[in-house]
Amino acid sequence: MSAKIAEAIEAARKVLSDHGIKSAPVPVDRIIKAKGIALEYAPLEPELSGMAYIKDGIAIIGLNSLHHPNRQRFSAAHELGHHELHADILSSAVHVDRGFQVLLRDDVSSLGISDKEREANAFAAELLMPSEFIAGALEKNGLDIEDDEGVAALAKKFKVSTVAMRYRLSNR
Repeated sequence: MSAKIAEAIEAARKVLSDHGIKSAPVPVDRIIKAKGIALEYAPLEPELSGMAYIKDGIAIIGLNSLHHPNRQRFSAAHELGHHELHADILSSAVHVDRGFQVLLRDDVSSLGISDKEREANAFAAELLMPSEFIAGALEKNGLDIEDDEGVAALAKKFKVSTVAMRYRLSNR
């Protein structure tokens, strides 16, 4: 794991701690608003997941209102990651994230070329599916990642997709 990915994970853990989050599902929208970031939903192009920017000193996250609520949650956490980790670049340009699958933002991210996208993905995964919460759930339920019903139940508890949960369980 790169040092930047480890920093992203630690930043997510700090956000959880600062906001007193002790159980799933993590209220990402409440965290965003508590940080003074405007959260806006609008129908966007299907491949557009979200965007993060700072305009006139106001931090903004925009999400695609047409996407599934679980996808919106991951996009919100990902964009919050950009605000937490990459605020310096958000004032100069709107950061737009196109559609993604699993925890990868796009084809560039899946190739490992975009470090900032991988960092925001790591932040989002830790924020929504904290390793501490996952470990506790696994210990309590004795879940096997091949157990489709168990993975689906855990995904429902965390309000993430089963694909995202399976990815998280495989890469924790």
